[in-house]
Amino acid sequence: MVRPQWIAALLLAIAVAAGFAWLGRWQLDHAIRVDPGDTESISETVRPLTGLTGPGEAVTDRAAGMIVSLDGALVPEDLTVVEGRAQGGRVGAWVVGHLSVRPEGHLAVALGWAPTAGDAERAAASLRENPDAIDLHGSVEGRYMPSDGAVAPRADEDPSRVTTMSVGQLINLWQPFDGPAYAGYLVLHPHAPVDTVLSAAGLSPIDSVPPLPAETVNWLNLFYAAEWVVFAGFAVFFWYRITRDAWEREHESKALAARADDHDDEGDA
Repeated sequence: MVRPQWIAALLLAIAVAAGFAWLGRWQLDHAIRVDPGDTESISETVRPLTGLTGPGEAVTDRAAGMIVSLDGALVPEDLTVVEGRAQGGRVGAWVVGHLSVRPEGHLAVALGWAPTAGDAERAAASLRENPDAIDLHGSVEGRYMPSDGAVAPRADEDPSRVTTMSVGQLINLWQPFDGPAYAGYLVLHPHAPVDTVLSAAGLSPIDSVPPLPAETVNWLNLFYAAEWVVFAGFAVFFWYRITRDAWEREHESKALAARADDHDDEGDA
């Protein structure tokens, strides 16, 4: 099996197997497709919120991450701070409010980001003192996001401290209101003059990140990729079998020749 012809055959088998493996990798790369164009064109097109979902309805893929517009008014008494919100590699806090949506419904809205919870508290206090300064009456635009899960505070933590965008938890902090609430929340896209007011209060616009592109799986390409892997293994196995068979035949011939020589020696004796 270490003769030149079998070594050459092994190199050929390895080359063939490598070719099959490359074809399998190519098929695998084309089996999972990501089309960011379609996802971005859908999510970044402004649509009426009422056309995607309604108050009391679960947040589905149809509405999650979409930029929406709505007609609503901010309830300044319900401003609160949500801690532990990352932005630009830093962890700070959001100032979050309560939108009264027309014709019906109530919606949590994230207004802006501050570097620390203390900065966010001061910004919220400033906005509460000047409710007319932040006028969200009329058309409001932002990205509609699904609610975070509520996190129970530890025994040594302040129970009133909010660390997640849990819509249910936020609603419990609002003043009593009539009507249903939306299951998701809005990341505000501030526009003039609101952005100037928020900036003066020490808030930065919140990063509005579009949803990840959808991935589609081509099962036929996956099947072809598996086939090429099998072919690659068979190429090496084929070399092993033919060299093994040749080695067995060679040793069998030598054994027969040795027995024949022994028989001739016995006859001469």
